[in-house]
Amino acid sequence: MTTGQPPIARPDPEAPAEEPLPSFAEQVADQLGGWRGMLESSIPVLVFVLANVIGPLRPAVIAAVAVAVVIAVIRLTQRRPVRHAVNGLLGVAIGAVIALRTGNARDFYLPGIIYGLAVGAALLISAAVRQPVVGWVWSVIAAGGRSDWRDDPRLVRVFVRLTALWGVVWVLKVGAQAALWAANMDTALGVARLVLGYPPYALLLVITVWTVRRTTRDPALRTPDPAV
Repeated sequence: MTTGQPPIARPDPEAPAEEPLPSFAEQVADQLGGWRGMLESSIPVLVFVLANVIGPLRPAVIAAVAVAVVIAVIRLTQRRPVRHAVNGLLGVAIGAVIALRTGNARDFYLPGIIYGLAVGAALLISAAVRQPVVGWVWSVIAAGGRSDWRDDPRLVRVFVRLTALWGVVWVLKVGAQAALWAANMDTALGVARLVLGYPPYALLLVITVWTVRRTTRDPALRTPDPAV
């Protein structure tokens, strides 16, 4: 006896299971080149620091550039994305040229210091004008390009505060490197460049993901608040 209702669709046991979408943290890490990319970007700097301690400037510069080239070639032969490797090679090459021209090892780090200060200033300015960079990055990576967070006063406030936090940390860590550069402490500057590289980013990423998830999942925290 038929009931007139359409048959219930049953899942095909042989159909491949859908892979879960990567999390916000995973997508941000991927944008940074993944854990391998972040490690590889630190190797040329480490080589330069060690080589500059045990030898003169020119061999240290050559060693750092050579290692950056090798990393890019390995990625290319393995058919892996080379964008991050090329960016790292470009940064090392610019620093190497400046250091060789001035004859001062500390200038190897000068492009990174200038770039970091510019990024920190951009983050703080975007927070001040209520166009937080962290919010726009979140909308592109985790929200499919939607910008409806702009209609939620509490989310806007959260992203403004997170962007300001990123900006302050960025300026502080680059400012510490700038102080070492001004004091002509090239070895300490290299160590600071490594120590203050990705660890602060990892901590900020954890704080960002936890804060955004807490705000978007808790209805009480998303109650419209006119006092923004």
